[in-house]
Amino acid sequence: MSRVNVYRNAPSFSENEEEEIADEDRWTDLQLAARDGDLDLIDELLKDPECDVNAPPIGWYGQTALQAACAVGHNAIVERLLAVGADVNAKGGNNGHRPALAVAAIHGHLETLNILLSHGASINMPAEKYNGRTALQAAADGGHLAIISHLISIGAEINATPAHYAGVTALQAASSAHPEAVKLLILKGADVNAKCCRYKGCTALQAACASGCLNIAEMLVNAGADTNAPGSYFKGSTALHAACENGHIDIAKLLVQHGALVNSTAGSRKQTPLQSAAVAGHIDVVKYLKENGAIGPENGGVLLVD
Repeated sequence: MSRVNVYRNAPSFSENEEEEIADEDRWTDLQLAARDGDLDLIDELLKDPECDVNAPPIGWYGQTALQAACAVGHNAIVERLLAVGADVNAKGGNNGHRPALAVAAIHGHLETLNILLSHGASINMPAEKYNGRTALQAAADGGHLAIISHLISIGAEINATPAHYAGVTALQAASSAHPEAVKLLILKGADVNAKCCRYKGCTALQAACASGCLNIAEMLVNAGADTNAPGSYFKGSTALHAACENGHIDIAKLLVQHGALVNSTAGSRKQTPLQSAAVAGHIDVVKYLKENGAIGPENGGVLLVD
């Protein structure tokens, strides 16, 4: 193998980064240069006829050279790599297999996204594997309104199927933190009651309740969101469980006022909202639930929401 195609440890982006690059991850010199924005080094590396512009990502957080450039919006490098044959629809590392378009979308790089589209990037490439995202789902994850609007206007599927594990629809992605994105997606026809994925998923309302976004929860309820929709088979909860476990009493009140069942169960242990609130120590929520008909034991609960 040519020296330019040897995988080496990638240094961390920062000492405080939440998700450090795992030891198993290896990056080629070209991938590292693309990530670091070093166009001169890229030009030098590409002089070697054995330099593989499409060297596959290795490990959990690996990226192709093109994906690495897209993550940080190095547009001159994106153009250069595409000009020498970079695969615009190549899959990323094991954490989501996200292609370049989804990478650009989640980081809010509209110009980069348009460059990729002009070179044939698939706008509706399905979300794959663990934590996968379509381009629109990725944009919604980041709350990037201009990109969300642009993708919808050129044909992005607003209700595309989420990844099987830790996947989300565009609306579910936006509902944990981005009210303006939620408003836009509902206006454009997003399904407020789209089912969550089987493992570690949530409905849009469950996402809003878990994160404590009362304004988003109100929007979703007013748009017809089911307050009693079931959660994921694994690591799932109802909206009321999510609100109670996280101590969001105002959201719990909203849900109960709109028909949420105070004695519903969730998880493999058939836990009640009362148990969810009790195990997390939210005494005010426990009191409110009891005042509104909650019965049964307070002990025996486990944390349901990741």
